[in-house]
Amino acid sequence: QVQLVESGGGLVQAGGSLRLSCAASGVTLSIRTVGWYRQGPGKERELVADIKADGSTNYADSVKGRFTISRDNARNMVYLEMNSLKPDDTAVYYCKVRRVRDYWGQGTQVTVSF
Repeated sequence: QVQLVESGGGLVQAGGSLRLSCAASGVTLSIRTVGWYRQGPGKERELVADIKADGSTNYADSVKGRFTISRDNARNMVYLEMNSLKPDDTAVYYCKVRRVRDYWGQGTQVTVSF
């Protein structure tokens, strides 16, 4: 049974930083593409960043230079380091992995205040 659990969200002032974690069970993250997505108030869910099995990464234009996705294969976890946070980054952040079908975590709330 695949399970993803996100953590690390919270309330931060603009310009601050947070690190989100995605812990997985039932699936090996290192051999799959893992994505971080977010859904802000009144907005559609969007891809923030992903990391492929070969370690290559991809970022949304809105977060390039500010966010970094990384993976700890030994711990079977994926992280999202978020710096220079803006109020527009306020959203619920989810991690996703595909194994036959897509699996999502429950999400973690990130709120960036002015």
